[in-house]
Amino acid sequence: METIVVKLQNKDINKVTQQLKAYQISNPSQYVTLAAKYKSVTCLLYSSGKLVLQGNQAQEVAQELGLKIDLPSQEMTSKNQNLPLIGTDEVGNGSYFGGLAIVASFVQPKDHAFLKELGVDDSKTLNDAKIRLIAPILMEKIKHKALLLSPQKYNQMVGPDKPYNAVSVKVALHNQAIFLLLKEGVKAEKIIIDAFTTSGNYQKHLKKEKNHFQNPVTLIEKAEGQFLAVAVSSIIARNLFLENLDLLSQELGYKLPSGAGQASDKVASQLLKAYGMKALEYSAKLHFANTQKAIALSHK
Repeated sequence: METIVVKLQNKDINKVTQQLKAYQISNPSQYVTLAAKYKSVTCLLYSSGKLVLQGNQAQEVAQELGLKIDLPSQEMTSKNQNLPLIGTDEVGNGSYFGGLAIVASFVQPKDHAFLKELGVDDSKTLNDAKIRLIAPILMEKIKHKALLLSPQKYNQMVGPDKPYNAVSVKVALHNQAIFLLLKEGVKAEKIIIDAFTTSGNYQKHLKKEKNHFQNPVTLIEKAEGQFLAVAVSSIIARNLFLENLDLLSQELGYKLPSGAGQASDKVASQLLKAYGMKALEYSAKLHFANTQKAIALSHK
């Protein structure tokens, strides 16, 4: 089965509606203005003007309707993900301030149309306002497990003479999120992890973990742009990271920036002057080079 998404112009909406009217079926969604079944292809026309075609003959039906296929959207729902699968991603790994958010999401083919209509894509291509808007909807509709490792806990676990390094801690969190999701009884035919290390390195670190499962995992680079399940996890994780950054900012009375650039160095030095090292232990990842830069700035 394949899914094709086409954004219709106003002049085409009436034309397509007339073409599919004879094949109309019921659909409970308030956002669907027309639902039809033609040549075993489910056709859903949304109030936004998007037409979603789902079925093995989706391309043939699109051609019959005289539609220009939206290839980027089609790539996101190609055959390699037309099965129930779990996708995981993490956010916060490259940011000095804030925690590390890991999410595993379970997406089935029946979810694809809804996710495409919502605008799910790689969270790196969405602005934070869009992410904050759609993340709560995804959290309600899609079965998932979200884990947040706070900066304080991160500093207890990661660094010199600590149990984990920056890679192995992500292995532990990805594994735990998947483990907890599988424990709830979801039946995934495939598990995709947005690759942050090699498969061999992942398996090496995995041996140290307590919780294991039999399902094989596949690490794929830039998976958030190829699999909807990973894209969902990316969006939920980004929202979780942003919420944590907001909370820490409110508690400390300083706007904590995302990332690990000069802005982070400056705010970190201000925190050191105001509260001392305990503020960074509470809000930042201490093993980053930013810590030493902030200490140097605070002495100027």
